[in-house]
Amino acid sequence: MLLALGLVATVQAGTPESARWQREAQAVTITRDDWGIAHVHGKTDADAVFGMAYAQAEDDFDRVETNYLNAMGRLAEAEGESAIWRDLRMKLFIDPAELQRQYAASPSWLQALMNAWADGLNDYLATHPNVHPRVIKHFEPWMALSFSEGSIGGDIERAALGPLSAFYGHDAETTASVAMPSSWAEPSGSNGIAIAPRLTVDGHALLLINPHTSFYFRSELQMSSDTGLDAYGAVTWGQFFVYQGFNRHIGWMHTSTTADAVDEFAETIVHNDGKLFYRYGSELRPVSVRQIGVSYRKPDGTMAQRRFTVYATHHGPIVREQDGKWIAMALMNKPMQALEQSWLRTKANDYASYMKVAALQANSSNNTIFADDKGEIAYLHPQFIPRRDNRFDYTKPVDGSDPATDWKGLTALNELPHLLNPPNGWIMNTNDWPYSAAGPYSPKRDDYPRYMDTVGENPRGIHATMLLTDQRDFTLASLITNAFDSYLPEFARQIPILVADYDALPATDPLKQKLAGQIALLRHWNYRWGITSMPTTLAVFWGDILWDKMDKADNAEGVSVYDLMAQKAGAKARLDALSEASERLVKDFGSWGVPWGDVNRYQRLNGDIVQHFDDTKPSIPVPFTSSRWGSLASFGAHRWPGTRKYYGTSGNSFVAVVEFGDKVRARALTAGGESGHPDSAHFNDEAERYTTGNLRQVYYWPEELKGHIERVYHPGE
Repeated sequence: MLLALGLVATVQAGTPESARWQREAQAVTITRDDWGIAHVHGKTDADAVFGMAYAQAEDDFDRVETNYLNAMGRLAEAEGESAIWRDLRMKLFIDPAELQRQYAASPSWLQALMNAWADGLNDYLATHPNVHPRVIKHFEPWMALSFSEGSIGGDIERAALGPLSAFYGHDAETTASVAMPSSWAEPSGSNGIAIAPRLTVDGHALLLINPHTSFYFRSELQMSSDTGLDAYGAVTWGQFFVYQGFNRHIGWMHTSTTADAVDEFAETIVHNDGKLFYRYGSELRPVSVRQIGVSYRKPDGTMAQRRFTVYATHHGPIVREQDGKWIAMALMNKPMQALEQSWLRTKANDYASYMKVAALQANSSNNTIFADDKGEIAYLHPQFIPRRDNRFDYTKPVDGSDPATDWKGLTALNELPHLLNPPNGWIMNTNDWPYSAAGPYSPKRDDYPRYMDTVGENPRGIHATMLLTDQRDFTLASLITNAFDSYLPEFARQIPILVADYDALPATDPLKQKLAGQIALLRHWNYRWGITSMPTTLAVFWGDILWDKMDKADNAEGVSVYDLMAQKAGAKARLDALSEASERLVKDFGSWGVPWGDVNRYQRLNGDIVQHFDDTKPSIPVPFTSSRWGSLASFGAHRWPGTRKYYGTSGNSFVAVVEFGDKVRARALTAGGESGHPDSAHFNDEAERYTTGNLRQVYYWPEELKGHIERVYHPGE
């Protein structure tokens, strides 16, 4: 059982297992380029997986391990009691025994990849005795199934920890936290744009890959084999597939979807003869009951465990209580198929083969923007979309006792919103609805159930549509220019309203004089960010303050915070927010007229997963803003304890543009650098490029890599 839990000691040299690792290592070559990026080649696909797992561990083992602690519900074993509820949430859905069963039932090719993944990580630990894992001292192949999509936590994180702990623990002490202003939370998501050959100078399809995640969330690497694998792109730490990237023929970009694939069911619980039942139609069904143990590290370093009795219905685990009903959560739980789909799409060579992989229907959280060297471009909705009765509003808990609310299988691929080679020649998605993905040639909203989208349009979608409409003669360079276009469409909407509020003030109003200079600055602004832009600073401070106030206001269903700011907020709230923003700037910087680059900074002081920031330490100015205001380039920044300046932790994390000509070529950059080690030359060597959008050449082909090689070695050398 210790082996199954990954708690055995590191395997000693001379054992059959270590001998196997050495044989595998000799079948792998890792070439590090002059940015520290690993180009991993193996004789087989499994060899390539072994090498890329090893290379990732070299670059940042802490992030690799932490991702699996989180995925398996074992974070509290490292971080203590504060992580218990996060672990319990994962364990409601992730069962090691079930994952081991699925591993045993996996096709042999997938087992070989999982075996190689575990071997690569274990070989790294065996050859680096100075690396001390916090918990996982030995990786088992089945563990790869716990983290089979590219987003940490994925759908499971939709279950809020506060209500979960209230239901299962009733100990508010362990869940108390300081409320963070909502404006400090950067909108999650990404940008994807595909351009058809007829709109490009060289007649080749182009693809923009621009995930917005927490910084240092993914590794950048290439993995290839003698059996046809040759994928390049962003790999979430610890996974063995390229999540967003390209191969010789195709490219794929995933954006977080606004489709509803996670639902809550309000269960009517009946106590009968000491047992629990729930109503389902005319039946009383027994509630499933089981025990879950969550181990955690005590302050003195010893281990303890809390035991929980947890409940489930056929809809899913119970995650909270609301209005006297128990709320069960239903979501995709197909680890083996998800891992298959995540891997196989990296080996597709055209749209048709990509769609064959999509038929596994094990992607619930991502839209996909696709392009290939045949000149095809496409939009795919998530393939795991449950079929439901459109009479019900699944954005809220539905009545679990009514069989009509149940999922009725999955929606067929040809019934999902999709696009292939639209006449306008471009496709985009910015985590908005699919109904503007290709301008007037987009899927039509009336043709689909409402659960295909739960959010609507967003400012980045408006911005992208504005840039792409009627544009021609695209190149890699012009696509990069679009990706870093400085226009802020939401401020172009909001600021004129604020100016009109000011103009309507009577001359005797104290704000008339107090805000005269600020309004003059904003009145003549072109709504573009920039390092030297004072209006950007004033607008962001104003917008953040008003956003927080409106986010707490009574909100009618379906009304966005943007609409509240522009409408319901009223002139007084808008002007008061500008006054408050001015006072904050004066307090922190001595003037309300401050260049944006003096405030908005990039800083990386150490390799900690949770960063800290210091105004007295070096940092770099960043011109772009939060994506909240419609900036396609995203930098989610705010003040931190003890700082006046804004420091970013999320947003643009990996950016690539790809051209699918006779030979694929690309440019890319990664936030900070490839290595998580502060003493590495590649810890922060891309920081300046990051802040200016200066993408570097990707050395995809051997002839491109020539002259840019830092080191060539086998794992363990």
